[in-house]
Amino acid sequence: MEAKKTPLYDQHVELGGKIVDFAGYLLPIQYPTGILTEHRAVREAAGIFDVSHMGEVILSGPNALADLNRIMANDFSKLRIGRMRYTPMCYDDGGTVDDLVVARTADNDWFLVVNASNKEKDIAWIKEHVSPDTEVKDVSESMGVLALQGPNAQAIMERLADAALLPKGLFRFSTDVEVKCDGTEPVKCLISQSGYTGEHGYELYCPTEDTVRLWNMILAAGEDLGLIPCGLGARDTLRLEAGLPLYGNELTAEITPLEAGLSWTIRFDKEDGFIGAAAMQERYAAAPRNLVALKVSGRGIVRPEQNLLIGDTQVGVTLSGTMSPTLGYAIATALVTVPVAEVEQASADGTLAVDVRGRKIGVEVTELPFYKRG
Repeated sequence: MEAKKTPLYDQHVELGGKIVDFAGYLLPIQYPTGILTEHRAVREAAGIFDVSHMGEVILSGPNALADLNRIMANDFSKLRIGRMRYTPMCYDDGGTVDDLVVARTADNDWFLVVNASNKEKDIAWIKEHVSPDTEVKDVSESMGVLALQGPNAQAIMERLADAALLPKGLFRFSTDVEVKCDGTEPVKCLISQSGYTGEHGYELYCPTEDTVRLWNMILAAGEDLGLIPCGLGARDTLRLEAGLPLYGNELTAEITPLEAGLSWTIRFDKEDGFIGAAAMQERYAAAPRNLVALKVSGRGIVRPEQNLLIGDTQVGVTLSGTMSPTLGYAIATALVTVPVAEVEQASADGTLAVDVRGRKIGVEVTELPFYKRG
């Protein structure tokens, strides 16, 4: 199948973006500035990402809330209009269908943001499990989505929109916010205070036909505040530093949210339960696996799907790994099949390592997130 283009494809090419096929879309992995510069811009000033490949779905109807609570691991019963909540969605066996964000836009209307690579299967799964009178509408093709991230993100947005209308607080959103420069026609956006970098920032949802204009307005408004366009490479290093999971790495059909360390997103005490709840608990009780964070103390970089060892005994496998530009050393996550205390003891003893193409690289257990803005 031929890869799709986001509304900003021509802009990425014009800016010299190195284009790759990601989740069926042609997107920049980096610009000529390079991943390191883009990463640091988000940590120190601001970066803007094209995330128009993400999927957007609207659920509506009197039974939509009950359906959400049955399909999702988190609980939305008390979520107020104007708020968002992160949640896993599970198969019957407890494995992960996807992780997503759910926003309440009205009493019986909900806005879901799903991963691009899972969009079709997510929508099919949701449709299969909702009530007959709950409408599931895929609106992905009608929207462009930009992520503005970094300590200067708020100052940039306040140049373009009424500060009083911007969302104030993580996982809050505002609708119909007019974004404009002097003398330009405004672009109406849904703006959420969210992101995937560990920094303060916003995600802006606009009509597809306005995406290029919105992108150009934001870039112009932030030029003197250090704003630069950023690609998928920096997005991945930023999210890993922030300890945020990536579907296909920390979460898969074989890895449950409980194993991935997302117990804070799982509500086993919901009155009617949720799909996969019992199976997830049974799997964990029978053969517990846990996610651990690793600091690479030896020389080298750890990548996914490499064996974690205590001495010569395999005790887990790595899920993600990169060199952390902010911290100056390599970091990784791993799923372990022995008690975490045993892995922590091996870390203290200096016997914990990752097998990288036949060479043992020493690692230490550390805390998530690897990086947190002070």
